[in-house]
Amino acid sequence: MKVYNYLLETISQKGAAFLILIDPDKVDEGRFPAFLNINNNAGVDGYLIGGSLMMKGDMSRTISIIKSECNKPTIIFPGSVSHVFPEADALLYLSLVSGRNADQLIGKHVISAPIIKRFGIEPISTGYMLIESGGYTAAEYMSASKPIPRTKPEIASATALAAQYIGMKLIYLEAGSGAQLSVPVEMITAVSEICDIPVIVGGGIRDAETAQSKVEAGAKIIVIGNHFEDENNWDMVTEFANAVHCKQKMIVQS
Repeated sequence: MKVYNYLLETISQKGAAFLILIDPDKVDEGRFPAFLNINNNAGVDGYLIGGSLMMKGDMSRTISIIKSECNKPTIIFPGSVSHVFPEADALLYLSLVSGRNADQLIGKHVISAPIIKRFGIEPISTGYMLIESGGYTAAEYMSASKPIPRTKPEIASATALAAQYIGMKLIYLEAGSGAQLSVPVEMITAVSEICDIPVIVGGGIRDAETAQSKVEAGAKIIVIGNHFEDENNWDMVTEFANAVHCKQKMIVQS
């Protein structure tokens, strides 16, 4: 089954999908398998792998470890054209529709497309939108673009709808890794109501209640990354999964 179809099926069955973002620069190979085992038992639905930079991390190795320990999809979350590896199941083909940087809209895609084709990775076209989060994020700096103001849900809605009409399969509302503020629920609601494609929300989500509020507002995929880089938070994975899987929780309660 294609990864995109798997995500749609997961959303249909569970109400929303729960993905964990792994930055290869932050992976401790000695402890990583233990974290993956916790995720397996908790019901994590898949993994995004990537980061703004690769200073010392090995993305290929990280993907291989995940695939050896889990049966969930590995999806590249590319920070650059060089972050394309054949070991992955899929790749979020990100177009930064919230900005006006031509390289981030189409330029880098032209360079990466033949590589993706050659490796046989499933590309999932995604309208990527940076949302103001209370601080200057790595995503803003690396993309040389400004985020959408968090108080302007109408701008986010129009941008997301344009991305859908262009042909994007997903909308990604991104506050940024370690963001001070997560994406506002009002903006998530506005975007999810106007669009017919799944909305991903990530950045600044530090507790299960917040994750659940994003799903209740209309998010169909929740991404948590920075929070689980701290081993002290690993015992919260199940709590997050239960909060995101709203439909599954309702079935169990009934």
